[in-house]
Amino acid sequence: MLTRDRLGSLLAVLVGTAVVTLTLTLLASAGPRCPERFSAVTVALLSPEVSTPADPFPESRPWPADEATRLTARLVEVPGVRAAVADRPFYAQPLVAGRPVAAIQQGLGWASAAMASDRLVAGRAATGSGEVVLGRSLGLPVGATATVLTASGPASWRVTGLVEADRLYVADAEAARLAPGVRVIGLTGNPDLDEVRAAAGGATVLHGSGLGRLESRSDAHDRWIGLQVLTAMIALSVFSSIFVIASTLALSINQRRREIGLLRAVGATPRQVRLTVLREAAVIGLWGGAAGAVVGVLLAPMIGGVLVDAGFQPESFRAGVHWWPVLAGIALGPLVAVAGGSPAARRASRVRPLEALRRAEVETRPMTRTRWVVGLVFVVIGLAAGAATVVTDDLSALGTYALLGAMALIVSATVLAPAVVPLVVRLILRPAGGALGTVIRESALAGARRTASTAAPVLLTVAFSVFIAGNVQTAEKAYADRRAEATGTRAVIVPDGTPGLSDVAAADGELVTSIYIGDTVATAAGSPSSPADGSVVLSESRAREWGVTEGGTIDATFADGARVSLRVSAVRPDTSGSSGVVLSRAEVRRHDPSALVQATPVAAGAPAVAPLGGRIVDVATYAREADAEEDRQVWIFTLLLIGISVGYGSLAVANTLAMATARRANDYRLLRLAGATRRQVLLTVAGESALSVLVGSVLGTAAAVLALHGATAGLRAQTGTSVALTVPWPVPAAAVGACFVLAVMAATLPARAHLTAANPLRERA
Repeated sequence: MLTRDRLGSLLAVLVGTAVVTLTLTLLASAGPRCPERFSAVTVALLSPEVSTPADPFPESRPWPADEATRLTARLVEVPGVRAAVADRPFYAQPLVAGRPVAAIQQGLGWASAAMASDRLVAGRAATGSGEVVLGRSLGLPVGATATVLTASGPASWRVTGLVEADRLYVADAEAARLAPGVRVIGLTGNPDLDEVRAAAGGATVLHGSGLGRLESRSDAHDRWIGLQVLTAMIALSVFSSIFVIASTLALSINQRRREIGLLRAVGATPRQVRLTVLREAAVIGLWGGAAGAVVGVLLAPMIGGVLVDAGFQPESFRAGVHWWPVLAGIALGPLVAVAGGSPAARRASRVRPLEALRRAEVETRPMTRTRWVVGLVFVVIGLAAGAATVVTDDLSALGTYALLGAMALIVSATVLAPAVVPLVVRLILRPAGGALGTVIRESALAGARRTASTAAPVLLTVAFSVFIAGNVQTAEKAYADRRAEATGTRAVIVPDGTPGLSDVAAADGELVTSIYIGDTVATAAGSPSSPADGSVVLSESRAREWGVTEGGTIDATFADGARVSLRVSAVRPDTSGSSGVVLSRAEVRRHDPSALVQATPVAAGAPAVAPLGGRIVDVATYAREADAEEDRQVWIFTLLLIGISVGYGSLAVANTLAMATARRANDYRLLRLAGATRRQVLLTVAGESALSVLVGSVLGTAAAVLALHGATAGLRAQTGTSVALTVPWPVPAAAVGACFVLAVMAATLPARAHLTAANPLRERA
């Protein structure tokens, strides 16, 4: 029989498994995909891969031009190879109506058109210097002059041909000049893989699904962010499911003490009682898991589109149907239900027959010894995780410790709530007078565990809302302050619709490039103030990493594949915002024709005229906008997690209060028989519901703020700024408001229906 208690637990499991199945389906569909510009490539060769802890998506170490030419010549002789093309992307962005075209930010040699099956729809291929083939959608006809931004500045190129795709092609000789280093060689046709490997000279051979490793760094970054989002959704969903089911079953067991006492009185053993509760939880979990798995699979394509729009997945992402997320969702239902129901089952099995009957009306011991121990252990875990945020230097570890601390403190607040409820209730309702205030206060005090159970979902919702929103807001402020302090100027030139600033826009700015030391890669800055004598300045951490001291040398590979021995002219202390590797600007430009400046300060007394592809902003705007896209994604992520916690909390609030109201029908009858009007009874019910929301809000806010203090201390230590704890209170206030409305409705509507059907005079007779 599907009672109100069972229905609430079933809905909690269904929602939890639906979210988990949905996220696992998206996770299974989130593998890398071969970019569209390599659509005709059947086999590709990738230059030697490198690694770095700071960048999870480093580009491979390029081959120099002569080595790439020899390798391409060998590959084109392999039987079955139709074409072997050295991929040479470089920075090039056409202007239309004076604005950079966002859809095209790189140029390619015309030979690369074979790898994308691009064909001319008008004109001819680009064969000489100053010639370009563009996408037809730009609206420039054959013979027109196109203004194109390059790393050295704007250039005027004549349009010789048009293609359907949004791409920019130049003559192969021009591409070889602008991108001498080669990381990918694509093969079309149907070559034999063994013969390709024999001719590859040790290069990594990609084919089939392995071609997904050719995806761009931006797509890989979006996919990585999506992975973090999906993982957090799974963790929060499982945690919330167990939390909601545990609180629901705890309330159910607490309200069924008389039934359990009767079972024990007629001979049921503790083991039988425990197995009865767990069997019921498993059956509910199985049905809820099966239904939730179906719902999750059906919702996956729609949510996948939302992730793409939000920037959490690349445009190529498509959600598919995979068997293992469905099986995981179905299996998760009973596992989560049993895990959530285990504490309640264990507590029910320990009830003595006569004690259960005696305690059926009034709670005499809301806190057990085990409950005290568990609550205090989680307090210690939460405080230890907060302390760990201060000592760690890893940003991802800081976030993990902060979240772990928040979860531990939420659990401790929930477990210890019955001991705190009397204090909070007396504090809140001390001024309350009259019959209604007295009834509400004494009812909450007499049923501290019941009050704690109904407040638990609100505690979860408010705690996560305060912690997640506060943590994001505080982190944004900390990193913006650090960036502003490191700038040391009042105005900054930043890119405007471009990935960086050209030499014309920022002639004195620091060029950014990558250098390869052994199997690692590092970001290097080309400074105009550094001497062009083949030397390099390293930070202390970089010098330790590469085992070199001042006066020593390092062998570096540049973006053009050239291998150069650099003398370490100085080793300086680590500074905030520095790459740790500084070369001369001329050295960087010589080896990386596509290197750009990310931003540059406006020199004192310089005219405030925005260059082409750039704009001038004050330092506060620069600090705020530098990570604007990432901050936008983080806020969407934040609201998504808050939405999940509010959704679970709302479900649990409505369920627990509806259960509590139904079980307390006799109490409301007694109030009517004592002379209370229907309106007074409903006000009492609404007051008790509001009190539960208030108690949960107080406990949840306290747990979250305590966790936030640890996270904020960690941010101070990591960024070196005096950032203060910041919480956008409208976000948790909205969560509290939603819980309040649902709580009052979930409690008063069943009570009103019961009072309408009941007749106190008939009951008195």
